[in-house]
Amino acid sequence: MSAYNDISVDIQVNEEYIRKRCENCADIVIRPMMLGKDKKVRCVVVYIEVAVSNIMLEDTVIGKLISHMWQMSADEILPFVQDNGLGISDVKTLYTMDEAFAAMLAGNAIFFLDGYPAALKISSKGYPDMGVSQAEGEKVLRGSKEGFGDTVKSNSALVRKRLRDTKLKVKEKSIGVRSNTMMQMLYVEDLVEPSLLEEIENRLNTFEIDGIADSGVLEQLTEETWYSPFPQFQTTERPDRAAMELLDGRILLLVDNSPSGLLLPTTFHNFLQVSEDRYNHFEMASFMRMLRYAAVVLTLIFSGMYLAVTDFHTQVLPTNLMLSFAEARQGVPFPSMLEILIMELAFELIREAGIRMPGPLGGTMGIVGGLIVGQAAVEANLVSPMIVVVVAITALSSLTIPNEEFSAPFRLLKYGFIVLGGTLGIFGIALGVYLLISHLAGLTSFGIPYLTPFTGSRKERSKGQREGMLRAPIWWMNMRPIFARKEEKVRLRKKGGN
Repeated sequence: MSAYNDISVDIQVNEEYIRKRCENCADIVIRPMMLGKDKKVRCVVVYIEVAVSNIMLEDTVIGKLISHMWQMSADEILPFVQDNGLGISDVKTLYTMDEAFAAMLAGNAIFFLDGYPAALKISSKGYPDMGVSQAEGEKVLRGSKEGFGDTVKSNSALVRKRLRDTKLKVKEKSIGVRSNTMMQMLYVEDLVEPSLLEEIENRLNTFEIDGIADSGVLEQLTEETWYSPFPQFQTTERPDRAAMELLDGRILLLVDNSPSGLLLPTTFHNFLQVSEDRYNHFEMASFMRMLRYAAVVLTLIFSGMYLAVTDFHTQVLPTNLMLSFAEARQGVPFPSMLEILIMELAFELIREAGIRMPGPLGGTMGIVGGLIVGQAAVEANLVSPMIVVVVAITALSSLTIPNEEFSAPFRLLKYGFIVLGGTLGIFGIALGVYLLISHLAGLTSFGIPYLTPFTGSRKERSKGQREGMLRAPIWWMNMRPIFARKEEKVRLRKKGGN
């Protein structure tokens, strides 16, 4: 074996190296065979036991290759492989052992032949996976029910199924020194900004890590503002959503073994959109979108605003309502802020328990647990009934936000607003809102302002579809958003017209 780890023409040298490197790897099959009519030509096939079909079956590609060579003479086998090896379905020539082992560990069979200074990678069924499933995290009433699976090539095929255009490009990159996890970057060549492509490729080349188990690790390694709780990548489990975003000039990152794709750049507004917004009529889509924006506000400040009004600014409440609040708090030993914190934490515990419980028990746990905890706390005079109502509205609002990664920072920041509202009143709420908007206004995602389309109107690239809280009729949405190239802004036009 040379210093460059080249594959030797001597099959014995190759086999010794393979067996040494695969020592104590019981799942790796090393199968030597003698080919030709006289059984004089030695070959070795190496593969992962579960990942590759039995090579002796006639319906496998490598099985057909070997079966054909069994009928040849020893002098015919080597020329046959040299001349026709690449004519076999999905076969690639590999010249180094590192390439051969990387291909084998990716789930392919590797074929070595005595006298041939290379190996042949022959694709087979690959590792077991869940296949195409429903998108559990992004359920819709209208539209495709397909969701991404755990195999990166299957996921890119689901996107290709919806964008049957050779301008849809798929770049592959291996990430992880030990895991060698396959990552794919998908984009539409004439729509995406070249500077955006260059930037994401530079970020992917700035780190070296042992392994990538999920796209969430890749997201944290490549985000620009690491200390911000707000996600700078948008996750999606839906290939139809990914295809629509690619047509807007965005980039999709797919990671092997992860059922979630990463869309970039992203903005505040993107997280409050769902794929159904484009499928439904504009009146209903606009109403539901405004409801989601209201849910963000309620999740963030409703509990803190209740404390600010009841503890500091009671003059804004009608007298009867204030007396009702005071009567409900009779006998409660804790201050209002502590009540809300106790109930908010209790509901977070119930929510986490519901997620971790298996199958149908999760939903049952959430409903029954919420009712029992709330009712028991009120009857024990630990909290007032109004506190339970306030916390329930906050919890429902957080569940209305369609993206889990986007709702998490609001659920976290609401505790800050509870403290601000309970100590400084409405002025504390105003201070918190000011600081939050200042932070969001300073965020960018690959050069795109996070608050687009509400900011950044003077930038050249922002001259596109300015879709906000209201969704326009489909005929008015004839321009692509800020992400696309300036010369490719038009996406809808009448035939024969401008």
